[in-house]
Amino acid sequence: MEAYGKILLVAMPAFLLLVLLEKWYGWMKGRDTVRQNDMISSLSSGVSNVTKDVLGIGLVIISYQWLVAKVALVHVEATWVVYVIAFISLDFAGYWVHRLQHEYNLFWNAHIIHHSSEEFNLACALRQSISTLIKVFAIFLLPAALFGVPEQVIALVAPLHLFAQFWYHTQHIGKLGFLENIIVTPSHHRVHHAINPEYLDKNYSQIFIFWDKLFGTYQEEMSEVPPVYGVTRPVRTWNPIKINFMHLWLLMKDAWHTSSWKDKLRIWFMPLGWRPPDVVERYPVYKISDVYHFEKYDPRLSKEMIIWSWVQMLVMLLTVSYLFSHIAQIGSPAFFWYGAFVFLSIYAYTELLDKNRNAYAWELFKNIFGAFLIWKYSGWFGIDSLFSGATAVLMVYLVLSTIVVIFFSVKKLTPVPTAK
Repeated sequence: MEAYGKILLVAMPAFLLLVLLEKWYGWMKGRDTVRQNDMISSLSSGVSNVTKDVLGIGLVIISYQWLVAKVALVHVEATWVVYVIAFISLDFAGYWVHRLQHEYNLFWNAHIIHHSSEEFNLACALRQSISTLIKVFAIFLLPAALFGVPEQVIALVAPLHLFAQFWYHTQHIGKLGFLENIIVTPSHHRVHHAINPEYLDKNYSQIFIFWDKLFGTYQEEMSEVPPVYGVTRPVRTWNPIKINFMHLWLLMKDAWHTSSWKDKLRIWFMPLGWRPPDVVERYPVYKISDVYHFEKYDPRLSKEMIIWSWVQMLVMLLTVSYLFSHIAQIGSPAFFWYGAFVFLSIYAYTELLDKNRNAYAWELFKNIFGAFLIWKYSGWFGIDSLFSGATAVLMVYLVLSTIVVIFFSVKKLTPVPTAK
């Protein structure tokens, strides 16, 4: 937990810098693929995911440690060969987990957030799930467990394997020659994120593309079929916490509304997108029929609201950085209270991005909760030891943000044109 938090203290600013560089590069080339509200939503999603992971929120049903203890045929030392085996094993497991998430209703909820952006850029790579509260997919690491690959090797290789999937989320890199036959490239992954009928449910591989070629799910990017991004049932929100649970909520409603007991049970394990026939008729859900002619989600926001949303997100990044760097000192259960404040912050300012009329209420609730935590811990979790008056600065921010969001909620500001 603490070690992962320290890794993220380096990774977070690095990812943010790369996202901003991509936007600058696109602007310079006259092909900006990064909308600001979409970027804020993506960065916020990434922060919510890593906060959940650092706090250890989730129940592990099958752990890799347990798997090794039960099925290992041999036990090996942590040599460079073992690290290679671990990396390939993680990639094999990643392919099948990824494929299951796309093919069955129950598992899609853990992945919809990653595909929810209607853009394709480095920022959308950070859209990762917070809804995987029960973890069972260690079973796909069975090959590594059979070889007795030590748990500490998997623990080191896993974040490297995850971070290595960041770079290929871009439209600014074309095909890469012979590498297209070996590793996952931006071209391959553009296909995976596309909702064109020709591209749906293809290219599940994470690092090595040969898994798709081996298991029949490979599709090359075609120049005559430009990829269109998003999900066929658009999420229509910038709030990453809502996105994380909206598919689960739809399944629950469908299971409740259907009159068939058989459908109430099987809906969870049916192919992705399947709904009970009687529910489809009575409770239709909008689905994109023509991927080349639909309106992207883009509520009109004033420049002032965009600037304020950036301020809110940057304050949240600073508070998260303090959490990650001082999690041992903060301790349990205090860090869970802290995490709740982070999630509330993200929920509140992305509601404003959505122009939700109740955004002020969420902002007020978040700030009252923040003031309660300051009272409860006689300051902001020991931050005054870093520099005197830090808690007072935070209190000023809480008051100011309440006033500003209420102002935005009641005052009409000059809109900027929506993106086409």
